Amino acid sequence: MSCEKNCSLTSKDLTILEDQMTHLANVSRVAASYGNDFQDPAMKQTAMAIAKHHCDQFSALMNVLSGCQN
Repeated sequence: MSCEKNCSLTSKDLTILEDQMTHLANVSRVAASYGNDFQDPAMKQTAMAIAKHHCDQFSALMNVLSGCQN
């Protein structure tokens, strides 16, 4: 669904998106923290990849919401 075509988000939709974005931000932060703590390069790389994935998902949701502000 592209918000440029349909931006009729209810308050419940926004609450769900807010909860999801909070979850994504927290998981990204925790994974990055673990990545910084790991000594094993493979573990560090995996944790940082998880952090990036969740950060990218957060950004994608933010872009959808930004498109709805127009």
